[in-house]
Amino acid sequence: MNLSLLEIARILAITIPTASEAIVTGYSIDSRQVRPGDLFIAFKGDQVDGHDYIGQAFAAGAIAALVEREIASLQIHQLVVPDSLAALQKLATAARAKWGRTVVGITGSAGKTSTKENVSALLSIALPTSKTVGNFNNHIGLPLSVLRIEDNSHAAVLEMGMNHAGEIARLCEIAKPDIGVVTNVGYAHIQNFTSIEGIAAAKRELIESLPSTGVAVLNADDPRVSAFAVNFSGKSVSFGLSEAATTRATTISYNLDGADFQIEGQAFHSKIPGRIGVLNITAAVAVARLWGVPLRQLSDAARQIEPPKMRTEKISRNGMTIWNDCYNSNPDAAKAMLDLLRDTATGRRIAVLGEMLELGHWAEALHAELGLYSVESGFSVLLGIRGAARFTIESAMKAGLSARAACFFESPEQAGDFLKTIALPGDTILFKGSRGTRVELALERFLA
Repeated sequence: MNLSLLEIARILAITIPTASEAIVTGYSIDSRQVRPGDLFIAFKGDQVDGHDYIGQAFAAGAIAALVEREIASLQIHQLVVPDSLAALQKLATAARAKWGRTVVGITGSAGKTSTKENVSALLSIALPTSKTVGNFNNHIGLPLSVLRIEDNSHAAVLEMGMNHAGEIARLCEIAKPDIGVVTNVGYAHIQNFTSIEGIAAAKRELIESLPSTGVAVLNADDPRVSAFAVNFSGKSVSFGLSEAATTRATTISYNLDGADFQIEGQAFHSKIPGRIGVLNITAAVAVARLWGVPLRQLSDAARQIEPPKMRTEKISRNGMTIWNDCYNSNPDAAKAMLDLLRDTATGRRIAVLGEMLELGHWAEALHAELGLYSVESGFSVLLGIRGAARFTIESAMKAGLSARAACFFESPEQAGDFLKTIALPGDTILFKGSRGTRVELALERFLA
């Protein structure tokens, strides 16, 4: 959104020279990504202080900086506030209110980013639509996403993440969603909760934050999510594969190029393969239908949607099919990718699984469960990388894999080197792990 410096100053209740009529056309917290016309927001982190990079931001074209302390040596517009984060959130809240159009909020333990991409692609058929870029979905990223909504957009699709109770409610105070989409409830970030019911309650905050005129779009296949419709005063619709879904995918077939299915007799194709690809498209269809977009048009648009980078990214190399899903992981997302290979691979199945982080005292049990699930899903080789992934390997060996077929490595590079010695043409190989495990380094070493 375009805001003048004077308007920003009024929102934040601070003073700048009245002669400043400059218009802010973008917002950045990284000096390396600043574009001309940006407001640079300086945060003081544990290791990096954004105030040290204000000069670099202005050299790149920033017209002002939001700072907690003024850098006297720089003769540029500096908006001094007590707390940069609080100011960013206050600014985003005001900008959202000024813009005043429809916000679609999306949350869930897995599939948020892909669903966001799908919803924005299909909704853009009906009206100009902005979306969260990447996965800017937390207390910093969400307000930035709000501020980056295009002025001419009539809708914005915003991803909302959380790892503590109350976080989604706070994001909703800023974004004021009119429509809430919940993909699923799983064990992601469970280290901060006593049970999965606590995670469900945290996800439900999105639905509880909707106005009485709002719409809840819920996964009918997830009992915890579908229960969010109870006591919700607004309208609720559902999506999924089960008969309970109001937007339902049927006659599904999975293949290496995605998935084919039907919604009320209309053929659809998802380039994101597996059950999760079908669910994400079906969720997007459920949202777009609120604007009356015909299924044929939605089908045509769905065929054009590409998977986000490092998410269900297919690579063909030397007769092998490789799935790069290294962006992040949790127990439910990992099982979804194992299901993909189970449903599509014709040759030997190999999984390179990095440690799943933020599981707390649940880590050993959930990693062990994933090892058993891998063997039950027909995987011939399982490689674990770092930390609690050791329990995945131990569990797989107890379930029948040999020491040569189930191996643990302290580094992703070691796993990639070992995989080179055993991989054969015809194999289908999955790479997946939490962001901090850097499983993509195993893939890079394997492909080198």
